[in-house]
Amino acid sequence: MADAAQKPLLAITLGDPAGVGPEVVVRAWSDPRVHEVCRPVALGHPEILRRAVALTGSSARVEVIDSVSTIAQLGLDPSDPFRIPCLPVGSDDVLDAPPAKLDARSGQAAYEAVVLATRRSIAGQFAGLVTAPLSKAALHAAGHHYPGHTELLAELCGVDDFAMMLYLPKSELPDSRAGLGVVHATLHCSLRSVPGQLNPGLIAAKCRLANILMRDGFGLADPRIGVCALNPHAGEEELFGNEENLIISPAVGMARAAGIAAVGPLPADTLLVRARDGEFDAVVAMYHDQGHIALKLLAMHRAVNITLGLPIVRTSAAHGTAFDRAWQGSAEGSGMIAAILAAAELARREFRFVS
Repeated sequence: MADAAQKPLLAITLGDPAGVGPEVVVRAWSDPRVHEVCRPVALGHPEILRRAVALTGSSARVEVIDSVSTIAQLGLDPSDPFRIPCLPVGSDDVLDAPPAKLDARSGQAAYEAVVLATRRSIAGQFAGLVTAPLSKAALHAAGHHYPGHTELLAELCGVDDFAMMLYLPKSELPDSRAGLGVVHATLHCSLRSVPGQLNPGLIAAKCRLANILMRDGFGLADPRIGVCALNPHAGEEELFGNEENLIISPAVGMARAAGIAAVGPLPADTLLVRARDGEFDAVVAMYHDQGHIALKLLAMHRAVNITLGLPIVRTSAAHGTAFDRAWQGSAEGSGMIAAILAAAELARREFRFVS
């Protein structure tokens, strides 16, 4: 195991306390691969974390800390799988919120943990941030009107040029060079609104963000970016739509003029197969499900959500709060493990997006 001081210190939020977040955090803590590469610190209510420890039957104990510097003062090793340092966030109100149900108190707790973790990461106290899933509806019920983590993080970091990437590491795709990332030109919006939101500059910007991450974050000298068409068969010579010729082709041209190895627009149903087989390192999808469905079919529980464009490292598991499985002791922890490992790799490279 590497010297503890050389491993990045990562903030791990518990997500919505009513969902599977606390359980998957505890399950990830028991995996030795996590502690080989980073020093994790949990952010959330310690009692919620203790409940998750009891639920999973873990032998770990929760150590309450009042600051990151307390870790050194108490001699705690955050890479100890039997100790979970927890930086408390939020009020005791959340302890009365019901498990596995939407509740504003849970939404508020999740919000406060993300805000604190982000601010501490921006200040350099953490080398990266890994978030457990929150409920968008609970977030709204608490009065925080964001479509999700991505938009909240972008506002906290003060950036306008950002994107969500779903990423599968190379361990899941042996034919890939550095795993496969899928970036979304549009994200949390209705399907009918997608064509009106697309423009060449937007799509070219997502190509640029994908190129930066695969190049500087995962070490590829020449990332290859495949760009999805919007319509079936890439429009079939405008029989099924003209967005390919009017919007997407010009965007690809802009990306190529900037030195990015972008190709497209290509039919989405075959592009993702080609990317899986190693022909592309990243894909730019035009809308949420165009990218999500294909990647999650490849490896639902091991996909990682990476926010592009932030001045900090941020990853998360690619699944949601799963209220239907929450607090039953059966949550799948591999997605959280993958998210922590990806954050540790990016933090180790001291990767940051710069404007």
